[in-house]
Amino acid sequence: MSKPKITPLGDRVLVKQVDEDEQIKGGIIIPDSAKEKPQEAEVVALGTGKKDDAGNDVPFQVKKGDKVLISKYGGTDVKVDDVEYKILREEDILGIVA
Repeated sequence: MSKPKITPLGDRVLVKQVDEDEQIKGGIIIPDSAKEKPQEAEVVALGTGKKDDAGNDVPFQVKKGDKVLISKYGGTDVKVDDVEYKILREEDILGIVA
């Protein structure tokens, strides 16, 4: 994956949503417009970080390349060079997928 042309600021994280495999059960095909967005994503870039009240850097709990679960409605969708990303705060990340 090439380096994106966008760098998040503060405690924000840039992720690329992972496409889920399409599974057809019972012969019913669900159109793309009716499918939910996947909640699994890959961390592409980290922001500059967050500071606590004393001015100390607070380390990120995720790192580039981690597979994470994100909240359904959190973040902002962005499209760069026909690739869709999402920028969200680290607190909108629900967990790391092992």
